[in-house]
Amino acid sequence: MHRWVNVDHPTKEVAQGLHATGRYYTHGRCPQDRRRADGEMTGAGLLADKIALITGGGAGIGRGIVTRFLAEGAKVVVAEYDEERCSTLRDDYAGNDSLHVVRTDVREKEQVPAPVRAAVDTFGGLDIPVNNAFTLSPRVLLEHKTDDMLDGTLHAGLWAAWWGMQAARPIMAERGGGAIVNFYSIDVETAARLNSDYVVTKSALLGLTRSSAHEWGRFGIRVNSIAPTAMGTHFHALAAEHPGFAEASAARKPLGRNGDPELDIAPVVVFLASEMSRFVTGELIHADGGLHMPGYDSRPADLGSLGG
Repeated sequence: MHRWVNVDHPTKEVAQGLHATGRYYTHGRCPQDRRRADGEMTGAGLLADKIALITGGGAGIGRGIVTRFLAEGAKVVVAEYDEERCSTLRDDYAGNDSLHVVRTDVREKEQVPAPVRAAVDTFGGLDIPVNNAFTLSPRVLLEHKTDDMLDGTLHAGLWAAWWGMQAARPIMAERGGGAIVNFYSIDVETAARLNSDYVVTKSALLGLTRSSAHEWGRFGIRVNSIAPTAMGTHFHALAAEHPGFAEASAARKPLGRNGDPELDIAPVVVFLASEMSRFVTGELIHADGGLHMPGYDSRPADLGSLGG
């Protein structure tokens, strides 16, 4: 069986750990892809003629979504903060007129409209905003979290989505509607320790998802959330820092493996963005290999040394 690991240049040890805990294909291509060797589609995709905006699309889960959306025929604008990731995207898709990259810090309100305008100016509109970007603060107990930590997490996760959705709404409404996909987290359901500001932010984002789904249905706009767990950027950092993390993470999931951004998470986002879910709104879908059923214990082994 072929295996594929979609990673951001992990160490040899991390790659071996991922190899042992998932079913992946080499060279970033899965058998179901409808792409020819030159990257062109061999048939109409599920997102053909749709225009998407993906925040944080330069790495991890976001990059997997970008790849899958392009494979499904979408025109894609990527809003990415990291300049190196922006350059890598431009290089990897050089000559592909379906991708446009805008360096954007979504934590800054005045920057958020730029990729929305780019979608209109470059491709003629916007149908699918995907609010994937987020920021994690230092992992400390709640009593040690500062106002600045909470403020930064709220700006990257909640305010960025709020501003982006407000900017996109009139454009989407004029086009007859569309689909917004927000990112929730199982950390809310397990009340993950050391991530209280992140838990607060994701809790609020689910409220935004439901409120906007209820109010904006009159514009033909659907809004849903996905709660993924996958081998994204944060996963790789933890795997590199903690030997055995990848294997332990896979063992917690009923499916017994770790999720891949492009093969496991992105297709669910495609579903929520496409006509396959045309009667679905205000919904939350877990894409986590079943982890939301048993959950997980986030109590640190060294809790006492953290002041707990």
